[in-house]
Amino acid sequence: METSKVLKDMASELSKSMKPESLPLITAETSSAYVHKRNTKENKKPVLKKNSKSAAILKAGYTKEKRMFEITMMAAFVIMQLTIMTLVTYHFKKEYFGAFVMSLVFGALLADFMSGLVHWGADTWGTIDIPIIGQAFIRPFREHHVDPVAMTKHDFVETNGDNCMLSNIFLVPLLSCCYFYGEKWMLEHFALLVFAATFCIYVCLTNQIHKWSHMISGVPKWVKALQDAHIIMPRPHHHIHHISPHETYFCITGGWLNYPLEKIQFFQSLEYIIEALTGNKPRADDQKWLKG
Repeated sequence: METSKVLKDMASELSKSMKPESLPLITAETSSAYVHKRNTKENKKPVLKKNSKSAAILKAGYTKEKRMFEITMMAAFVIMQLTIMTLVTYHFKKEYFGAFVMSLVFGALLADFMSGLVHWGADTWGTIDIPIIGQAFIRPFREHHVDPVAMTKHDFVETNGDNCMLSNIFLVPLLSCCYFYGEKWMLEHFALLVFAATFCIYVCLTNQIHKWSHMISGVPKWVKALQDAHIIMPRPHHHIHHISPHETYFCITGGWLNYPLEKIQFFQSLEYIIEALTGNKPRADDQKWLKG
């Protein structure tokens, strides 16, 4: 891929003037080396094994009611997203091109950041016993760590249902504004429409992208091309997150923000503050399920 060649050239040039440990995220290998160095210093070892007992218990938590909810959310997402995309296409003008491109970029970046924030929150805090959200949202994260490849066996609905629901939270108020304020409002907020459409598409596809990153075979060629170009998260990049105790590289849409967030210790700082205020240990429940 041409993009990969450009990125490799950038890495080569940067390496001449910068120390290896300070290189920005150019490839999965660069970021992997950084995390490996940190984990070696802290005496941490990769753990990717399956805990069959915990996996069976967590898998049983996926109910018929949950599946019907997911199907409903997916249907609503398709209708609303197609409506937004139709409005964007209809109101597009040449003078909007710059705003269009910027909205695409920032929409994708926000989706990556939000995927990391949600992923971090569900991995790090709470238990499956919390009413409503425990079984519906935290359980899949616990299942994924005790059986990382289980999600590759999930069908399209189970993989993407929850993320469609999250996208709908943003689409409903946006479409309401379009309906009540009309065409003038849409023209004045064209960049917002593009931003929201891009953000919601990436949010919706985050788990599908995540699933592809765990598939050893059967990945479509066009998906592999997107992974190689780092338009979506590459498989080697996500492997870094599955180094026990799963405390880094939470962004799973494109993974673009993982390295800078890791370098500034963003999530580690949040954990320090929350633990200091509440006394709760990060990933205590997650480690319980991993140990079985």
